[in-house]
Amino acid sequence: MAVRVPKLKGAVFESAVIERYRRREESVEEALIDMYLAGVSTRRVDDISQALWGERMPSQTLSDQLKKVYAQIDQWRERPLSQPYPYVFMDGVWHKRSWGGAVENVSVLVAIGIGMDGHREVIGVAEGMKEDTQSWRSFVSSLISRGLIGVRMVTGDRCAGLVSTVGELLPEARYQRCMVHFMRNVLAKVSPRHTRWAADALKAIFAMESRGSALTKAGQVASELEERKLREAAKCLREGIDETTTYLMESYPVEHRRRIRTNNMIERLNREIRRRTRVVGSFPDGRSALMLISARIRYVTANDWSARRYLDMSRLHDTIQEAS
Repeated sequence: MAVRVPKLKGAVFESAVIERYRRREESVEEALIDMYLAGVSTRRVDDISQALWGERMPSQTLSDQLKKVYAQIDQWRERPLSQPYPYVFMDGVWHKRSWGGAVENVSVLVAIGIGMDGHREVIGVAEGMKEDTQSWRSFVSSLISRGLIGVRMVTGDRCAGLVSTVGELLPEARYQRCMVHFMRNVLAKVSPRHTRWAADALKAIFAMESRGSALTKAGQVASELEERKLREAAKCLREGIDETTTYLMESYPVEHRRRIRTNNMIERLNREIRRRTRVVGSFPDGRSALMLISARIRYVTANDWSARRYLDMSRLHDTIQEAS
């Protein structure tokens, strides 16, 4: 529809809705970019753009607009960390990207910290390639250079690179292997007819109120596994139970145990990331994957996710005082 411009003698007409020489309204354009970051495909954004103002927004145009957003994301990723984070959760989310002419699975490393104010915050996002020792060392080193201090526990899955990096770069922190992942690892070595019994036995271990009783119970369960000819499961249990019961140490408050013993918080965030990356399929390069995943994380955590207090950290303060 054609818009007629008023004829004003001696004055220049300017619209209060759209600036002079602009063919699109900026807020609508920003809304289209937000739709893309929220999970709408580039093709769908193109269709909506045509429906709104009769012009298409091809992927290259959208990419040019996203560069402004990506500059803000880089500032967010590299921001200084302004408080101690006693609890840090780390994991990697896998995605497909082009590499050397082939499509391969690579990882983006994510770290969530719980500060002394009790609020959780995404404190790091970086491309990690294969989640090897070098990737984890580079990732944790970047966090330290930005001001990461006061770490007392790092929770993550069983990754040799992460465990060794925590011991090397965060010597005051203890490593907590994710309880849920550990149980899955043990149950994967149990035959189907023993699965229910084994699951109940493992739950009984982690229901113990002290670390000593949990280790004792684990020894009993391992012996029963061996009696049932489940030697691989028993071996897995014996090898991993020590680092999976770190949360039961007296230096961590009882009120915090349920939330610091698993990586469920970051796993839920990873599910939101995968929901967005599935729309893309494979990324053309690591930069585009990192930016989109970072944008998705900011989008998901922009609500009361980070505004609501996650833990009462006064409990940890009291525990530290009692220990000293």
